[in-house]
Amino acid sequence: MSGLPNISIGPFGHAQGSIVLPGSKSISNRALLLAALSSGTTTLKNLLDADDTQVMRNALRQLGLSVTDKSDNVCEIVGCGGRFPVREADLFMGNAGTAIRPLTAALAMQGGSYRLSGVARMHERPIRDLVDGLRQVGAVIDYEAQDGYPPIKIAAADIHIKDIVKVRGDVSSQFLTALLMALPLVAEEPVRIEVIGELISRPYIEITLKLMARFGVQVACPDAQSFVIPAKTAAVVYQSPGQLLVEGDASSASYFLALGAIGGGPVRVLGVGRDSIQGDVAFADALAMMGAKIHFGDDWIEVTGVKNTSGRLNGITLDCTEIPDAAMTLAIAALFADGQTRLNGIASWRVKETDRIAAMATELKKLGAKVEEGADYLVVSSPLQVSAWQSPADGIDTYDDHRMAMCFSLAAFGPNALKINDPNCVAKTFPTYFAEFAKIAS
Repeated sequence: MSGLPNISIGPFGHAQGSIVLPGSKSISNRALLLAALSSGTTTLKNLLDADDTQVMRNALRQLGLSVTDKSDNVCEIVGCGGRFPVREADLFMGNAGTAIRPLTAALAMQGGSYRLSGVARMHERPIRDLVDGLRQVGAVIDYEAQDGYPPIKIAAADIHIKDIVKVRGDVSSQFLTALLMALPLVAEEPVRIEVIGELISRPYIEITLKLMARFGVQVACPDAQSFVIPAKTAAVVYQSPGQLLVEGDASSASYFLALGAIGGGPVRVLGVGRDSIQGDVAFADALAMMGAKIHFGDDWIEVTGVKNTSGRLNGITLDCTEIPDAAMTLAIAALFADGQTRLNGIASWRVKETDRIAAMATELKKLGAKVEEGADYLVVSSPLQVSAWQSPADGIDTYDDHRMAMCFSLAAFGPNALKINDPNCVAKTFPTYFAEFAKIAS
């Protein structure tokens, strides 16, 4: 599929089978950085091998770390004990938000000089709230071009935490994640972080806290808006757990779970289940609200389609604040539902790989759906009749956004074949997506 300008798929009538999920991007990039900052050697198993995690691995190598890719998605990292060997570097971070944000915070603690940049879209993705939080503890960070956005330059600085560190939580939870992971490196006394306003995507913070605990740092949560990092008890803060198995990616699971719901199933995903630390497993609950049948195991989820006379799902209204990535899949599932589906609490879509609210609305309308978009919501109504479904001759545009491509593949279960432009953008998180999709759809 590499280099293809577009692919044509469908129309499909049935989905059945199972898939072993690639590793979680969110867990993979957090674990890579924590392993790098720890004492000892860490072996990460089922690590996601995709563009975003290669960005993090390459950055760590450039910073002097030994990061060795083994076979079968296994990676070995020799930790640096909290101090990167390289004190000056120019790092290209692509469009990987889960890499640039936590790495920015970690670099600000190093006392070195660093520059971080990315692709054009990365330079449109906000980083001000993180920079403001880091400046509160003495970090010296300058914007190279537009205030509030990369590229940024970090200068050597003395870090002193004198007061409560405050950070906004309503744009991206990655800013809080970055502070949580970096501040233990310099915490001579307990450090309190307070979130200003709403904290979106809270389950991603739970991933951060659970992984930090695996590397030996336990963060207290005295209330919903506060986090207390313990004082350092040794020169080296993070300790390697030796081995860590990366869960399958729950966001990627959403596409195959939805296939089971709209294509009859059963479809089973392997690698996430009832014990997952990822909030996006709640996507399965949303499918259940729409009428699909869901079964959980310890490390698997299985979905079967609706058993009613129409075979169609039900439209729902859902607050998607805690599942923003998986919520995109619901917008496509809405094409196969009776009534409206309203997705609320999705303001963060505006600052992702593209403006996902605008992009989703534009492409859904190409298929004949009725769509209403707002600052933080999307309302989708399916074409009422089969004849109302459209198959745009110029195809579905994906905006260099992996989730747009994967989401819209599900629309090939409508009555028409579907052309998807730039399918290779899925390499950001799931390079083999369309091959796996072909094994399930028929």
